[in-house]
Amino acid sequence: MTAPGGSEDRTMVIERFIAAPVAAVWGAWFDPLALPQWWGPDGFSCRTSRIDLREGGEWVFDMIAPDGTVFPNHHRYTRIVPQARIDYVLHWGENGPVHAESSARFAPEDGGTRVTLTMTFVSTEEYRNAKGFGAVELGLQTLGKLARHIGAD
Repeated sequence: MTAPGGSEDRTMVIERFIAAPVAAVWGAWFDPLALPQWWGPDGFSCRTSRIDLREGGEWVFDMIAPDGTVFPNHHRYTRIVPQARIDYVLHWGENGPVHAESSARFAPEDGGTRVTLTMTFVSTEEYRNAKGFGAVELGLQTLGKLARHIGAD
């Protein structure tokens, strides 16, 4: 997949089919109580400081690794198309530097929903670092947790 604006060398795409209707997948993603329960790779948990899931809103949270390492995160929601798309900016911690521009897209597909995560990193180096630590595999684990959360795995 080629990203617009010549960013293909720093764009990561992660896809998964989830055997549930778009409404169920969207509901788990856009529910401020549900989202922190399944977000993150296997073994990780989330500690939310604040969450406001709307266009112009934000989610400030820590991802906590199984070994207790804390990874501060900040998502700023820039565009929301209900049951179709969420665009957001990833920051390294609250009001920290931008890490990537991201989107989550939800498309109906026979028997379920195709979820596509796209992250365009601020630099090729950021992309390589993310890919190097296993971001694709970790993203697929996150989508697996989403599927399990809604009983579609």
